[in-house]
Amino acid sequence: MLKYIQAWRERGWTCIDAATYADAWQRYGGSVATHPQVVAQLAELAQIPVRYLGWYQHGELKAAIPTWGRHLALSKDVLKRHGKKGLFDLGNAEIILPAAADAAAPLRHAARYLSELSHGRFIGLKAQPEQLALARAHEDLSKKFRYNQRRELRLLEEAGGEVRAIQDYSSADIAAIYCDLFQRRWGFAATGAAHMGEVIERLRQLLIGSVLLLEGKPIAIQLVYRVEAPEWISVEYVNGGVDPETKAFSPGSVLSFLNTQSAWEDAKAQGKTLRFSFGRADREYKERWCTPVPVLQA
Repeated sequence: MLKYIQAWRERGWTCIDAATYADAWQRYGGSVATHPQVVAQLAELAQIPVRYLGWYQHGELKAAIPTWGRHLALSKDVLKRHGKKGLFDLGNAEIILPAAADAAAPLRHAARYLSELSHGRFIGLKAQPEQLALARAHEDLSKKFRYNQRRELRLLEEAGGEVRAIQDYSSADIAAIYCDLFQRRWGFAATGAAHMGEVIERLRQLLIGSVLLLEGKPIAIQLVYRVEAPEWISVEYVNGGVDPETKAFSPGSVLSFLNTQSAWEDAKAQGKTLRFSFGRADREYKERWCTPVPVLQA
């Protein structure tokens, strides 16, 4: 029965290997959560094999998807079913699957937070009630808001604060700083805390951003991953941690300003669109930084 259901769900699709999926991603683009390295590394950590599928038209690969059973790979539902809930954290990531703009491939696997770019690339999708928050370009932020962010950074630096690249730290140190500041900020452990060091090590090449310090001690950090597609750059801000005792300096806001600014500068230098996702549009602070955008589900 299960074989029959799988055959029905995959009709028209062809089983492909990881290298073919990676080629499709590099050709058509995708997002952080569908990047070949992210899928392969986190699936290996979860010890759940990925079944890659390709959609061919006239002998040409027009779309590709990584799957776990009836879901897309890295699904939270599948992790939970395998007793691995919270093994790693990608937040509510924007999902862009590699596909030609006119592929019109039928997507019968369960998926949420599918980018609006999926229109035309896939069929069988419907609107999702929630929205995602995508960062606005800095020139679209008010002059007063930008001035206040620069002022807060200056005040922090005058008080002994400094900005360091996150890549200056080892994976173990990044994990320790993040888990400590997250716990202090929210009062509970970060999702995936037990394996945070290993996850960061596996995805280290994709990690971007800065760490804020005050008198030599980290006070704010964000887990931000970046991948580059042919036409756009996808950045996923998973979550962050701040020292609540330093809230007078608004370190979380200052760090968001620095991280989004550097990402926009990078995208403009590459001549590409930036899709910097803050995850689900569910918090008031995201309204200051982002534009809510519709998403789809399958």
